[in-house]
Amino acid sequence: MRRHVLGAVLITAGVVLGSVLSFYGTTVAAPPNQNVPPFASPSANRYEMINELRQVTSELKKQNELLTEQYNLLRSGKLQVVIVIDQKGG
Repeated sequence: MRRHVLGAVLITAGVVLGSVLSFYGTTVAAPPNQNVPPFASPSANRYEMINELRQVTSELKKQNELLTEQYNLLRSGKLQVVIVIDQKGG
């Protein structure tokens, strides 16, 4: 009885493994085109990256100015907090 169960389990495992492996197939990748560079224009990409970095630098300078103002305000001790209660309740 035990050998029959073991045999059935092995046959079932073989069928399952065979069915799973039947789905396996080699994929066909597109052959690389040797005539076209990976980017349309490396110089245009470089120029675009430089412009984006300049924009990021500009935004960081603005952010740093705001943080400096906030830091100076906090250090001066002239900061006042005003609490306003909304009468509408919403």
